[in-house]
Amino acid sequence: MPTPPSGSGQPPRRPGVRLVQKVSSTRGFAKVAPHVVPALDRAVHRLTRGKVLLSAQMLPGVILTARGARSGLPRRTPLACMPEEERTEARAEGRSGEGAVGSWVLIGSNFGRTDHPAWTANLLAHPDVEINWKGRDIPVTARLLSGAEREAAWRALLEFWPPYATYQSRVEREIRLFRIVRR
Repeated sequence: MPTPPSGSGQPPRRPGVRLVQKVSSTRGFAKVAPHVVPALDRAVHRLTRGKVLLSAQMLPGVILTARGARSGLPRRTPLACMPEEERTEARAEGRSGEGAVGSWVLIGSNFGRTDHPAWTANLLAHPDVEINWKGRDIPVTARLLSGAEREAAWRALLEFWPPYATYQSRVEREIRLFRIVRR
């Protein structure tokens, strides 16, 4: 299994990160953020031609472009993610540089709200999607994680961004985790 990257892939350890983690764990944030954060992210991302994702200042993020599960229309969704380093064997074969991102984990937390976010249904219906990562469009394939693979990713995710534990504690559903890899 890929491991979370060191260095730039980890959430920045700036002053204020713990405060953001604490605030993002509140029920008030869960009510407001789904309406405000994605709209701001989309606007800033568009204005900067894909170079800036506002929420990525605290947590790495991508813009996911997936076809709607029912409509088939393209849907662009800003999402937090956990980048994972490319596997050692891929680096040994010379396919990428040290610390290169080989995959990403997308988290269907929906800010700790009761329903799965719509984008997770889109990935289940149409797993071949595209992400914009640091201004670059990358075709990827998504796979829902389950069993031991999901458990390992969940443990890594909680080390990466602890507020996800609070989100999971608020809901009866299991938060969906997807691993996306380059096509």
